[in-house]
Amino acid sequence: MATQERIGTKRLVVGAHYGTFDFIVQRCTAIIMAVYTLVLFFGVLFTSGMSFESWQNLFTFQLGAIPAGQLLATLAFLSLAWHAWIGVRDIWMDYVTSAGLRLFLQVLTVLWLIGSVVYFAKVLWSL
Repeated sequence: MATQERIGTKRLVVGAHYGTFDFIVQRCTAIIMAVYTLVLFFGVLFTSGMSFESWQNLFTFQLGAIPAGQLLATLAFLSLAWHAWIGVRDIWMDYVTSAGLRLFLQVLTVLWLIGSVVYFAKVLWSL
């Protein structure tokens, strides 16, 4: 079997497992978000009367000294941001043909996601 040269423009850019990591990450983040959605659903379902305090307790409950509600919410939101990045990045790569415009849109997406995560952390961890 002849070996393929990977020099210059004739390099091999695809092959087995190309994109496998992103596929696995999207499935893992989807599972994390689904589990967190169930936690919130059952939290709302078994909470008597939805007041501000009971809503706040869904996100600030503790297990011992560990702020479990805040940690779970942070994990779910980081999963959402990573999941969104992979999906939107793939959309830009598939449908935007201009490299400059694609880079601009990807940078805007990253800045928006970072800003969203920072704002989320500021709000959640200031409770």
